[in-house]
Amino acid sequence: MEKTVQDQLFDINGRFYQEYGAAFAETRRRIQPGVRRILTEEVSDGAWLDLGCGSGALSAEWAAAGKRGLYEGLDFSPVLIETAQTASRGVALAADQQVRFALADLRSADWSRQCSRRRYDGVLMFAALHHIPGAAVRAALLQQIAGLLPSGARFVHSEWQFTRNPKLAARVQPWGQVGLKGTDVEPGDYLLDWRHTVTGQAEIPGLRYVHLFSAAELSALAAASGFTIQSQFDSDGATGDLSLYQVWQRL
Repeated sequence: MEKTVQDQLFDINGRFYQEYGAAFAETRRRIQPGVRRILTEEVSDGAWLDLGCGSGALSAEWAAAGKRGLYEGLDFSPVLIETAQTASRGVALAADQQVRFALADLRSADWSRQCSRRRYDGVLMFAALHHIPGAAVRAALLQQIAGLLPSGARFVHSEWQFTRNPKLAARVQPWGQVGLKGTDVEPGDYLLDWRHTVTGQAEIPGLRYVHLFSAAELSALAAASGFTIQSQFDSDGATGDLSLYQVWQRL
């Protein structure tokens, strides 16, 4: 994929979260069932990094679950980080709990400079990797994540499987809407509309770039970036299968 196309797709998502960030946060006040399962079964005490943390809803659940250590959330959206920081001020933390948020562009080679640590006990990335355009960029990001983890540590992520829902699949839009052709993007790349707005906001659909991962693609990425896939499951949505969750272990 050409760098100019990558930038255009990233800008599409940037505009989406700038214009619809409040509406998006309104739909994410509760964590997804799959995320709750991960919090219960996989997240131990220690320092955990949450990439694409959004409005920070998980941090409150992490604290309420009595996890000890550091929850650190990074996101590229100023609107969502501001929402997360505001919400976190209302969360009661124990003496052995710390919550931190920071802005970071995960496409950049130096995004990890925004991290407060050089190593983490685990990394989370829910519904965020599929918004990073470009197979090479995603591969580089996963290698950077691996560099933040010691051997045996876990990287837990979820990927949207929107084609399993006919209503969501019907929201796929032609690339011509943004001046692109199908040959400009990569296999598995889609443009979807967004229809939820907050009170007082014009009811104009927004647009988002999404990459639809296959199981084979994820297996290849795990191997190439120094991980082994430990487990996976489907969750979320009315049918319980709109997201694919995977637990990767650092080799």
